[in-house]
Amino acid sequence: MLVGLLLGAAGATGVAFASPVTLARLTPDTTAQDGGSFNIGLGGIGGIGEPATEGGGTPTGGGDRPPASSATTTTTTTTTTTSSTTTTTTTTAETTSAAPSSSQAAPQAQATTTTPSRAVDASQAQWVVQLVNEAREAAGCRPLKVDDRITAAAKAHSTDMATRGYFSHTTPEGVDFATRMRAAGYSRPGGENIAKGQRNAEDVMKSWMNSDGHRRNILDCSFVAIGVGLDTRGWYWTQNFGR
Repeated sequence: MLVGLLLGAAGATGVAFASPVTLARLTPDTTAQDGGSFNIGLGGIGGIGEPATEGGGTPTGGGDRPPASSATTTTTTTTTTTSSTTTTTTTTAETTSAAPSSSQAAPQAQATTTTPSRAVDASQAQWVVQLVNEAREAAGCRPLKVDDRITAAAKAHSTDMATRGYFSHTTPEGVDFATRMRAAGYSRPGGENIAKGQRNAEDVMKSWMNSDGHRRNILDCSFVAIGVGLDTRGWYWTQNFGR
């Protein structure tokens, strides 16, 4: 099935390159949406996003995939920003969840929660890491090691975006990903990819890998560590990389 992508190129959209020391001025991240299609916003810090071509692949992974939520995706957006020392990316999608069916009549309707558990968050985040390392292996790069400090920064940013309802590499107060990673105790921030709306690891990786800027961050052989955060309230993904 053909997935249409709208890409915003860093530089072409007026996004200035950033470094871990100071984040240059960024135009606000957009979340343009087109019903039934995936949309890509601004690219990661230092990366340049260009229109994706048909047949952009999703890395395949070994082992059992975590169960994906039963939902219908209506829109997705991703953005990426990259610098010589830093990188970031974003993706957004809106979804509708299917109502659970009952196998037999019950005397009284039972409430069913549709909020995914933290276990789902963790398993999907772990699967993203596996897909990243499979893609890196195919490109001749070393696998990334999960770092708890980077993971903490990524989780906190996903939660902050979901809680306050924004979608950007920079918080409303102007805090960039490099600052967040250092605050979490990691001194060599490398980059960030973010996404919103994809309801499983394979979908979000497909969106990122079909974008030149996001893919460049994932396949940057100078990166050595990774942390992935997911908040399922809106499905906000954050992928942070360390050098």
